[in-house]
Amino acid sequence: MTHTTTHTVAPVLEAWASSRTRDSAEWDVHDLVGAKGDMRISVVIPARNEQATIGAIVSTIGRCLIDEAALVDEIVVVDSRSTDDTASIARAAGATVVGQDEMTRGLPRMEGKGDALWAGLAACTGDLVVFIDGDLKDFSAHFVTGLLGPLLTDATIDFVKGFYHRPLSRASGVEPDGGGRVTELAARPLINLFWPQLAGLVQPLGGEYAGRRTVLEQVPFVSGYGVEIAMLIDLLNLVGLDALAQVDLGVRHHRHQDTEALGRMSAQIMATVWSRLYRDGRTTEPLPTSTVMTQFRRSGGGGIPRLNREIVTSEIGITERPPLAEMAFHFSAALP
Repeated sequence: MTHTTTHTVAPVLEAWASSRTRDSAEWDVHDLVGAKGDMRISVVIPARNEQATIGAIVSTIGRCLIDEAALVDEIVVVDSRSTDDTASIARAAGATVVGQDEMTRGLPRMEGKGDALWAGLAACTGDLVVFIDGDLKDFSAHFVTGLLGPLLTDATIDFVKGFYHRPLSRASGVEPDGGGRVTELAARPLINLFWPQLAGLVQPLGGEYAGRRTVLEQVPFVSGYGVEIAMLIDLLNLVGLDALAQVDLGVRHHRHQDTEALGRMSAQIMATVWSRLYRDGRTTEPLPTSTVMTQFRRSGGGGIPRLNREIVTSEIGITERPPLAEMAFHFSAALP
């Protein structure tokens, strides 16, 4: 028998959620163009092997928010070492395409989404920067306008996080909100334990968000799957809770990871949280020197006979790029 105890929501959390949660339908694109003034707006899309979806995303933004309404000034796709036609499709759809390694030339090589986001921030020129994942299906321009709404209409907002319903399709049917498994099993418990101020964020790990360049350049970017939770923690420390907002973007359809991959993502998020606790003096123990995660996969005849499983190991340690504002490095990559 399952028993759920109901507790009263903390007044501070309730006040923030009420005043800093909006809906993407509140803003008309032409009103946002009028509020834009002389600011430049960039959309940055990190993409690795996203040839199936990247073209539609870029062309939709270009048609709706550049050609029909002059809201967005540039679309930058960061090709994160793709082995398919992601780069050529994005370029043909109208994006400026830069390589992750091209933008980080001369710096230590890093893996993962966070490094691509950092490279995109370095490559783009916007005063406001919108980050959109490259695997979205049925993409609509309201993802961009919804994230820009609070930034263009409220000078006290520095960073906006998107949230949405994330359906999970299974053989037995569709689970309407089954897509946020790592959020519910790893990120949300950690946030509630250590940063309860952020507990009002519906999807702290969501890949759609926007911010002011002057603020984004002051935070480091964790190289892997911990980038989103690290960014929230660092922004909370930098600008405070009231400078953060969230917007309901409706429904998000995208590619889902298998359970083994979700386990690696969870481990990297936990490692990221540990790094922030240590940095802020909330634990005296640094991250373990060994950051290898061991998992077991059903054996197809190989592996260890007694286990009837194949042992799979993955590196889940984190690295991070320093804030762009602190970098003396001059990017030599010539943008197409």
